[in-house]
Amino acid sequence: MMLYPAMNKLTEYIPNRYMMVNVVARRARQISVEAENNGQHLDDKPVTLAIHEVAEGKFDAHSMDTTIEEK
Repeated sequence: MMLYPAMNKLTEYIPNRYMMVNVVARRARQISVEAENNGQHLDDKPVTLAIHEVAEGKFDAHSMDTTIEEK
């Protein structure tokens, strides 16, 4: 399976694949929680939505806090 949008499009905003995984995973969790809290049904998976947001330039390597919070 190919990634769409292509990896080179994503690396325009996040040059490091490791950081990209962190940013996409963090944003996907945010999307999932927001949808659950609002009782909203998502047509696409949260990870897919997060990847598209990165490709659209909504998030870059500096726009999200990717640190892990301890509870």
